[in-house]
Amino acid sequence: MKREVLVADDHAIIRDGLKMILSDTDDLAVAGEASDGNTVLELVEARSWDLVVLDLSMPGRNGLELIKLLKASRPKLPILVFSMHPVEQYAVRAIRAGASGYLSKEEDSELLLPALRKVAAGGLFISPKVAELLATDVSSGSDLEPHMALSNREYEIFTRIVRGVSLTDIAEDLSLSIKTVSTHKTHILEKMGMASQVDLVRYAIEHRLLDLERE
Repeated sequence: MKREVLVADDHAIIRDGLKMILSDTDDLAVAGEASDGNTVLELVEARSWDLVVLDLSMPGRNGLELIKLLKASRPKLPILVFSMHPVEQYAVRAIRAGASGYLSKEEDSELLLPALRKVAAGGLFISPKVAELLATDVSSGSDLEPHMALSNREYEIFTRIVRGVSLTDIAEDLSLSIKTVSTHKTHILEKMGMASQVDLVRYAIEHRLLDLERE
């Protein structure tokens, strides 16, 4: 019997592509789809899945908080994050939040099926790059880089700020009030010891947290 996969991505071309790829396998099948975070939650709460392939950037609930909500509902649920964001941006945080693996959509396509199979079987998929980041994160101990001191919510707001997204759009995207986003921005600047948004952008570029090719 094939393991049943829920594909959560707001781009139909990604969902269709995964369905096509898995239709040629003997062990995996796309049995459900979701294009926004709220639908993912509903589907996961309604039944068991062998694997959720999750994009971090979708309408409604999204990102790291969505991973935590899914794991709260189904603690043993295998989640593979399949994201446009480079591993430097979110991989360590996604795994900390409960994901069993992280794969960037820009990585070698030959990694996709092994990643899906490993996570669906209950294992962890850690690419060499992610392993390096995890090792650095552990070895750094208390000497963390400023952005690692941010909470997951602050980090999600930080990544949007440095991409030039307005506070109004951030609030709408994350279903928060503008006042709350503004407060988070103040906390981000304080925690990172910076004075302005320009400082945050410069820091993001220096630490490879901003995907310049996409901007």
